[in-house]
Amino acid sequence: MLQSTTIGFLKDLKKNNHRDWFEKNRHAYEAAKADFAGHVQNVIDKFGKKDEEIASLKAKDCVFRINRDVRFSKDKSPYKTNMGASFIKGGKKSVLSGYYFHCEPGNSFVGGGLWMPEVDGLKKLRQEIDYNFDEFKKIIGSKKFVTAYKELSESEGTRLSRPPKGYEAVNPAIEYIKLKSFVAMTPVTDAELTDINLVKKITKAFETLQPFIDFINRALEH
Repeated sequence: MLQSTTIGFLKDLKKNNHRDWFEKNRHAYEAAKADFAGHVQNVIDKFGKKDEEIASLKAKDCVFRINRDVRFSKDKSPYKTNMGASFIKGGKKSVLSGYYFHCEPGNSFVGGGLWMPEVDGLKKLRQEIDYNFDEFKKIIGSKKFVTAYKELSESEGTRLSRPPKGYEAVNPAIEYIKLKSFVAMTPVTDAELTDINLVKKITKAFETLQPFIDFINRALEH
């Protein structure tokens, strides 16, 4: 579980997203950062027993910086209004797929997958789906997966309008082959963020996602 003060800090930051306020409240940020890191380590310790690929990770390998990269953004707000962590073999900068927890009051979620991979990785994954579509379909169509995630998440720009080069429109897997991002997410309520069962909820969601992650990484590491 996360402390209510951590959630309170993120709410306050959203209302006061500028450097002066942040520096005056740095003590609150440091406390929230430590609380979130401790929670992330608890997830690693528990889920690492199920997925040995992340068992050796430390919280610092997973937690993202709160500072935003504003170089190419019209929004010049200096700080993210969320705390996030990726649980991936090799750490958060890895090109492999992995699990993700996003803590943002009113918009928290848990899930994972592979977000907008580079051309080579995307090519490998499309080929893996094409060659092993029955297996892929069984994974994302399983009762556990559908109950937890319903279906793969899509947003603007994450799907091609036409089949990619080398694939026919009649291919049984074409609707998945046209995807440019392979992610599944399920929401986490504000009440669940401070609930004693938060780690359990996250690890259960990760466990459901594990066959999906393994399928993707098999393609990427082949």
